[in-house]
Amino acid sequence: MEVKLRIPDDIAEHLSGSGVDLSRRAMEALALEGYRDQSLTLYQVSELLGLSRIETEDFLGRHHVPLSNLEEADLNREAAIFEAASRCRPR
Repeated sequence: MEVKLRIPDDIAEHLSGSGVDLSRRAMEALALEGYRDQSLTLYQVSELLGLSRIETEDFLGRHHVPLSNLEEADLNREAAIFEAASRCRPR
């Protein structure tokens, strides 16, 4: 799905002044908020941002978003999903 945002030019200039990719920044903000409110899983954040599990955990940590308190069964299920997806992902 493609989503378009209208941002006033002066704000867009301010936000991208340091060479930041606004599309990527918006995607990261969406992923962070989705994970915080538990509407996205760790795996979904990873897929959305094109990151490995470790990169996703690092990304969340850099933004001070703690990993969800998942039970061991949930962690095992997510690990299996990550492993299966990484085998299917073209390199």
